[in-house]
Amino acid sequence: MTIEPATHKKDGRSIVFSLPNILTYGRILAVPAIVGTAFVEGDFGRWLGLGIFIVASITDFFDGYLARAWHQQSALGRMLDPIADKLLISACLIILCANQVVSGISLWAAAIILMREISVSGLREFLAELQVSVPVTKLAKWKTTFQMVSLGFLLAAPAGDKVLPFNTEIGIGLLWVAALLTLYTGYDYFRAGLRHLIDSDR
Repeated sequence: MTIEPATHKKDGRSIVFSLPNILTYGRILAVPAIVGTAFVEGDFGRWLGLGIFIVASITDFFDGYLARAWHQQSALGRMLDPIADKLLISACLIILCANQVVSGISLWAAAIILMREISVSGLREFLAELQVSVPVTKLAKWKTTFQMVSLGFLLAAPAGDKVLPFNTEIGIGLLWVAALLTLYTGYDYFRAGLRHLIDSDR
C-alpha cells in the first residue's frame, strides 16, 4: 500500500506547510514543552516529559519518510530537521544534568555529546559555504538512535525505576554507548572535512 500526498504543488506555501515540515515544527515545539515538564513535581511530570519525547522522536522518522515518499523534500526541511534533533537532544541532556539524573562521571558522556553536536554543526555550516556536502553515515544514524533511546530511559528516571528495575542504570549505560559512537562519528566527519579545511587556506 502506497501513501499518496494530498497535494503535489511546488509553490513556496505548500513547501512551508507540507506535512513533513509540519512534523518537524512540532518536534521543535516539543522542546519547550519537555522543559516545562521538568517543573512538574512527582512522577507525573517525568511520565509526561517521556510521552512528549516519544511522540517527538517518532516524528523524526515520519518527517523524513513522508518527505521521500511524497517527493516533498526541501531545503527548508533539510535545514530544520537536524536543528530539531539537536535542540531536542541538547534540551533533554541539560534537564537530566540539572535534576542530577545524569551526574558524576556520566556528565562527561553528556558533555561529549553536546560538544560533538555543536562542533559538527559548525563544520557542516563551513563546508556548506564551500558547497561541500557531508552525507550522514549509517553509524551516525545508530548514534542518534542510541541517544534517543538512552534519553527515553533517563527522562523516566526515577519514576521508571518503579516499573523497570535498573531503568536509570540502563539509560546511563546506553548514554555512554551513544557518547562513544558520538566521538567516533565526530572523528569521521572531521576527517572527511579536514581536506576541505586545509584546501580553503591555500
